[in-house]
Amino acid sequence: MMRAMSRGDNEPGRRGHRLCAGVGPLEPGEDRLLLSSSSSSQLRKLRDGAPSSMASLCNPSLSSLPKLESSASPGRALPSSLHPAPRSKRLYRSAASSIPAPRCRAAAAAAARSSVPRRGSMTADNLRRFVDLNSGEWSGSLHQFDARGNLLHKISTKLAASSYGEDELISLIQTLYIKQPQSGTSIAEHDEEPEWAEYKIKETNMFTVDKYQQLGFFPEERAFALRYQTAGMLETVLRQGVLGEDDTGEESPKNLKLPSRRPSLVCENCLYSQQADIRARAFHVMDPKGVIEMLVIFLEERGNGLSPPSLENSDGSRDRIMPFLGNWKGHSVTKRSGVYGATIAEAGSVALLQMDDGGQLVQEITTTSSSGEVTTNVHWTGTMSDNVVTFDGGYQMTLLPGGMYMGCPSNVAKSVAESKSFHLEFCWLEAPGRRQRLIRTYDVEGLAVSSTYFLETKS
Repeated sequence: MMRAMSRGDNEPGRRGHRLCAGVGPLEPGEDRLLLSSSSSSQLRKLRDGAPSSMASLCNPSLSSLPKLESSASPGRALPSSLHPAPRSKRLYRSAASSIPAPRCRAAAAAAARSSVPRRGSMTADNLRRFVDLNSGEWSGSLHQFDARGNLLHKISTKLAASSYGEDELISLIQTLYIKQPQSGTSIAEHDEEPEWAEYKIKETNMFTVDKYQQLGFFPEERAFALRYQTAGMLETVLRQGVLGEDDTGEESPKNLKLPSRRPSLVCENCLYSQQADIRARAFHVMDPKGVIEMLVIFLEERGNGLSPPSLENSDGSRDRIMPFLGNWKGHSVTKRSGVYGATIAEAGSVALLQMDDGGQLVQEITTTSSSGEVTTNVHWTGTMSDNVVTFDGGYQMTLLPGGMYMGCPSNVAKSVAESKSFHLEFCWLEAPGRRQRLIRTYDVEGLAVSSTYFLETKS
């Protein structure tokens, strides 16, 4: 049985705010961290700081990027939280742009007509390829992990994605269905059909991918990275998938970890399988202080969904690290974004990860530009505790089941305050000896500047 959600908040002129998945309140188009007032004042003093070697790990030419110039962003501030109605069977408001749909489409068309296509920019053709890549019926599960890589909840989901419009006016429409648990107040029936809650995701078009989502898209590699302004969608899935109709709307439900209403950063990195029509969408969620709050992975399969994929949580920490040890060689593609321009850089990569008998890890990474003129070497040492590898300098890798890990600074706010650029990473080792990595790089002010895709094999 399906429980539909009210679409009233998608209509202009209706009472209440329209929610856009992301951090609020921010001006549209700003992909920056929301930190404490003391950190914010430090950021203003650090505008001209130099990027650290951490960012050069994934983008050797990042140090040559131009300094950021401040600019005002048009539009209204976005709402910062989601307010569920107590004991209501109706779902929360959908994630939608704060600009009425007609204006969104008009802005998208105007932007497309007035811009000169650049290599790596979001053209109408690339937008169509992005829409086609996401369209279809997806079945799978959301897996919520804590910062230590422990599985907290697994929730069955379905996603229906389709499109309307053509050329620069094409839009991606998505509806997420969340399987609800049986209510604690209901009488069990053997043949009772499960309840599925419905959640409308805001549409994606030429305007939103540039101004709101800051999309980094790799059409040939079938991968993308984007930002959210709140964790409202994730909160809805967790509430509906764990509490269902028993949700009273309290801010901190018992036995359920919810994302902050004002997260400092929410980033999605998506990788597609090279062996089947399966994808993994990984979310980093940072709390208001810039510390990792939770990790979320949607593992989904397109098609009939008779046996949707799932991640098991039986692997020990030693078992999780073993597949990543060794020498890896491959190729990377970097696409810069935002004020840094839509440009593309390619490089060769060699990564070595070793662990001694005492459990200490050593990582050596060398990247060489396609021209051979720029070579960058990074040397890290680290230790492993449970499922987390912590490297000197404050970078950590959280090992997950299914041949996956997610990397991020131990404290993003500290990196920004110290004028250090940083990156968020998602790695998927789908088959032995072959892995994909997707990295989202941020500058010293917490602005997304590039996305980098790696394809590597173990030698």
